[in-house]
Amino acid sequence: MDMTLDHLREKLLSWKGCELHKSAKPVLGEGNPAAEVMFIGEAPGQKEDELGRPFVGPAGQLLDELLHSIGLQRKDVYISNVVKYRPPGNRDPTPEEKEQCMPWLKMEIAIVRPRVICPLGRHALGHFFPTLSMTTVHGKPMTLTDAVTIFPIYHPAAALHNPSLRTALAEDFRRLRQFLDGTLAAVAIAKPLAP
Repeated sequence: MDMTLDHLREKLLSWKGCELHKSAKPVLGEGNPAAEVMFIGEAPGQKEDELGRPFVGPAGQLLDELLHSIGLQRKDVYISNVVKYRPPGNRDPTPEEKEQCMPWLKMEIAIVRPRVICPLGRHALGHFFPTLSMTTVHGKPMTLTDAVTIFPIYHPAAALHNPSLRTALAEDFRRLRQFLDGTLAAVAIAKPLAP
């Protein structure tokens, strides 16, 4: 039987492979199971932990606005995180926590099979291109494989903490729309990590 997102969600509920499970609820991604575009954040925050859904707090509200600005809605895309549990106090996830949770993200990608993956922030970008800096590659499509393009975007939470990033974030989404419309070409980047 093929794995589905519902099966994955069920399995994650009983998974104990990351210490964060002791202090937080598991939060799998959600959205269109056949989405062309997948957004990947860092880890759930307080609101996400409470509701068991990704990007439902302030950063999620901003993400919804940005999606709307380019003619998309949550139901059109798939939204997930690298780490599936909220780190205590919303601290950054550790490399170990990211590594422990990575198989879940890889399974989500394999099930959804997006054409474009948008890492939101450096933690998500680091999985695909560990040596690249978000400040230099945000808003620039990069070829991962023949079938998948990575389109890095600043994390919406960064713009909430640093309002000067709002313009760059809006521009990243405008460029994403151009790319989806076929008017912005991707560039090949050497030696990415496998998805």
